[in-house]
Amino acid sequence: MSGRRAQIAMSDEEAAAFLEQERTVTCATLGRDGWPHLMPLWYVIRAGEIWAWTYAKSQKVRNLERDPRCTLQVETGDTYDQLRGVMIKAEAVIHREHVLELGVEIFERYTGGPVDPEPLRGQATKRVGLQFIPRSTATWDHRKLAGTY
Repeated sequence: MSGRRAQIAMSDEEAAAFLEQERTVTCATLGRDGWPHLMPLWYVIRAGEIWAWTYAKSQKVRNLERDPRCTLQVETGDTYDQLRGVMIKAEAVIHREHVLELGVEIFERYTGGPVDPEPLRGQATKRVGLQFIPRSTATWDHRKLAGTY
């Protein structure tokens, strides 16, 4: 990596901290018709990988059952000089067991405290866990340009 790209790249530590801080990942899957299908997901980080849960009958799950390749993006910034993000090309693994535990972990992250699993039990029976195994990553942090473009 050279030039401007190298200037704005995040270190592994910066990217990990960014993913821990942000709250929504956009997941792009390929629809049957070949068009990208983009959907936001809440997520947690497990051993450096993004994990999410979603309804088993959702379009994104159908797409991932056909083709596990996907692209994830987490980004923030309201102006060009503040843009930051992480894009991950990944393969998704669909998990149909231990979904309640994943749901509790996600809700604890987003509510900031312990969550009673009982209200989530009904949802969990209709959901799957999504593990995204990274294949390549691109990052950017325009704040590193210090206002020079």
